[in-house]
Amino acid sequence: MQHHMRTGAAHRASTGSPHRRSGQLARLATAVAAVVGLTTLSGPGAQAADNPYERGPAPTTASIEAVRGPYAVSQTTVSSLAVTGFGGGTIYYPTSTSDGTFGAIAVSPGYTATQSSIAWLGPRLASQGFVVFTIDTLTTLDQPDSRGRQLLAALDHLTQVSSVRSRVDSGRLGVMGHSMGGGGSLEAAKARPSLQAAIPLTPWNLDKTWPEVGTPTLIIGADGDTVAPVAGHAEPFYSSLPSSLDRAYLELNNATHFTPNSSNTTIAKYGISWLKRFIDNDTRYEQFLCPLPQPSLTIDEYRGNCPHTS
Repeated sequence: MQHHMRTGAAHRASTGSPHRRSGQLARLATAVAAVVGLTTLSGPGAQAADNPYERGPAPTTASIEAVRGPYAVSQTTVSSLAVTGFGGGTIYYPTSTSDGTFGAIAVSPGYTATQSSIAWLGPRLASQGFVVFTIDTLTTLDQPDSRGRQLLAALDHLTQVSSVRSRVDSGRLGVMGHSMGGGGSLEAAKARPSLQAAIPLTPWNLDKTWPEVGTPTLIIGADGDTVAPVAGHAEPFYSSLPSSLDRAYLELNNATHFTPNSSNTTIAKYGISWLKRFIDNDTRYEQFLCPLPQPSLTIDEYRGNCPHTS
């Protein structure tokens, strides 16, 4: 519309007197300046100035439920022989460098599993504007405390020596994990308070209380979990987190312990929203977390604090 307005005004100006033409051009210049000024005040630039960590367009329900987000994704394999403290893995990252650095997440598999069991999270999250490191552990039998240390070792590798380290903001990091890797993500958050977000997926851990955790934590359980039943794992984990903490408990409906091993829209939708809200401080995603999501075909229960404090 603005293009046609400018074209029409220029045409009329070219057919009038020099005096009239200069007056019309002056008025046109004033109008254009006003539009530019308005755009500067209310457009994306103003939001970016308020929060320099915002990445990607304004979210919608469709965008956070999509199999792929707005960023094209590249990946690189990290050999176990090239790292210390964990078993290597795969780094997924936004291909473009035009938006600057991104927050990053390390993701651990569960007991007896390898990175292939949580590989779907790599491109799903990276395409929304994160660097994602799905890892293999030193052995498939590693316990949660070991997996927690390995998640932190993976983040250190990612930010300090990896080939994509220049793409990562080392101050905006999070952890995720499935089963014993979920218990490990709690261990990592306990050990490193500077983490910005933790998302344990159907977590398992012999330690049932986590009052030491200061990282915003979203625990995702499954109503049909018989390996790590929510009554003995996910629920007490959530209840033991400090009440002052930004925390949430999402119990998947009609789901099992292994639901996080396959592409899942509900896990992605709320996982992305949590990571965006707390790793990127992107309050555009608060709308999907507060007010609390209600029970549905995919959600058995959702608990949490609203509004969020950090």
